[in-house]
Amino acid sequence: MARIPKRQPAKAASVPAPAAASIPGPASNRDPLLIDLGLQGGGSHGAFTWGVLDRLLEEDWLKIEAISGTSAGAMNAAVLAHGHAVGGAPGARAALEKFWRSVSRAAAFSPLKRGPIDVMLDRWTLDSSPAYVAMDVMSRLFSPYDTPFAAANPLDEILAENLDFGRLSEAPIKLFITATNVRTGRGRVFRNAEISPQVLMASACLPQMFQAVEIDGDGYWDGGFAGNPTMTPLIRECESDDTILVGINPVQRPGIPRAARDILNRLNEVSFNAVLLKELEMIALLRRAASRIDDPEARHWASMRLHLVRSDRVAELGASSKLNAEWPFLTMLRDEGRRAMDDFLRERGADLGRRSTLNIDRLLEAS
Repeated sequence: MARIPKRQPAKAASVPAPAAASIPGPASNRDPLLIDLGLQGGGSHGAFTWGVLDRLLEEDWLKIEAISGTSAGAMNAAVLAHGHAVGGAPGARAALEKFWRSVSRAAAFSPLKRGPIDVMLDRWTLDSSPAYVAMDVMSRLFSPYDTPFAAANPLDEILAENLDFGRLSEAPIKLFITATNVRTGRGRVFRNAEISPQVLMASACLPQMFQAVEIDGDGYWDGGFAGNPTMTPLIRECESDDTILVGINPVQRPGIPRAARDILNRLNEVSFNAVLLKELEMIALLRRAASRIDDPEARHWASMRLHLVRSDRVAELGASSKLNAEWPFLTMLRDEGRRAMDDFLRERGADLGRRSTLNIDRLLEAS
């Protein structure tokens, strides 16, 4: 990939940006800017990330150097990088749509569907689905090793249909895919040449639903336990100073959950955000001490500009909806992702390449 300047002054816009949602905001007509992406996991809520990426790929001044992804974020990252290697930004957008259509088709025969009441009330939750309730109870009594049929993972066929892993290994966009080593409890980051169907399935392997995925003699679970996503390689191995995080799991929620499902959901959110928050706290600390640091790598950490794209609407969705792969639900999430990215570009796009728009100093104040 050709080297792209990190910091470029914005060119004066010749005309004001119209208010239409599909038109770029004040950051349009910019010189090329190298960026990294950090993509969280979250089951079918990853379709929100699809929408964010679909809108971002319309901006030809934003050049993606690398993507760190976990679980559904890993799928989006691999599909985007593969599609981009084949056909540039249009190829990446087409590949993402093809992948999510494959996910929806694979779920068409799944018993995990909304109950009649939820359909009637236009709710996306699976909480009243008999199959979901049965699966939820069974997962607390039996492991995937007790039920042989639970070992089958539909992602295997979906990935084979959508990715050429030989082509992916040579893709110019760097990939950093995280999975959690069951034996050590630590995250392992896989790079382009190491990525296989097993790696992507490991990154999305929920231990209550699937048996651990074996790679090089070790078992691996969902990467969200060890990094959601992992920030370190984006800083150590990339030139970009701008990282856009696409958030799915909310860091804060008001009040204390009281229902059993809400408590479990919040525990998962806290667990899946913990490592990312620690890395962001380290960046905040290095930023405060930047004037006293002589180490070049530490200074690079301190100079990172961080940005976040998220949606309150996605945060309000119930945890069970992460298993809902109905096409109308996925396209709703995609459209919400496009809207969120469009809002970010209009309101914060001019800050890209200049300053952070994510206030990570608040993390230190809250600790």
